[in-house]
Amino acid sequence: MTARAGVGPMRRLVVLRHAKSAWPEGAADHERPLAPRGLRDAPAAGRALAEADCLPDLALCSTAVRARQTWELASQQWGTPPPVRYDRRLYAADAEELLAVLREVPPEVETLLLVGHNPGLEELVLDLSGDGLDDTLDQVRTKFPTSAVAVLAWHGTGWSALGPGTALLTAVSVPRGKKGE
Repeated sequence: MTARAGVGPMRRLVVLRHAKSAWPEGAADHERPLAPRGLRDAPAAGRALAEADCLPDLALCSTAVRARQTWELASQQWGTPPPVRYDRRLYAADAEELLAVLREVPPEVETLLLVGHNPGLEELVLDLSGDGLDDTLDQVRTKFPTSAVAVLAWHGTGWSALGPGTALLTAVSVPRGKKGE
């Protein structure tokens, strides 16, 4: 099934994999912070979303330190960040678990940002994508690296109707910051 026109408002799911994390000795996985490259890439992801006019109405973010830092640095690039909900269920979640959380999103949210982890995010993007533009699906299948952004769109009456093959993968990018930023 592919995205259909005329069935409810256009909705967008913006999927952001957390930026590059560090591996400090003795730190639990959930507590790992961003690495220097991640500290550069997360703001670049925020700028890329603003430039693409892809700012969310709501953000859902994993409670892991690296995901929270990614959200904070990305959203600082916008005039007024949207509300964010930190949800422990997003940490280490597979595609099915992520979809269950997405289906709880209020219907008034038209653009949602999901900040989380692989392999669940990659699986979710591929599962939801009925179609992709150009080589976007191949990009995700090949690799969904840290700081990767995928944008999925569909017409629907609410997030509860989101399911496998219901969305169109419209864009994939991997914003990178420059040293010294």
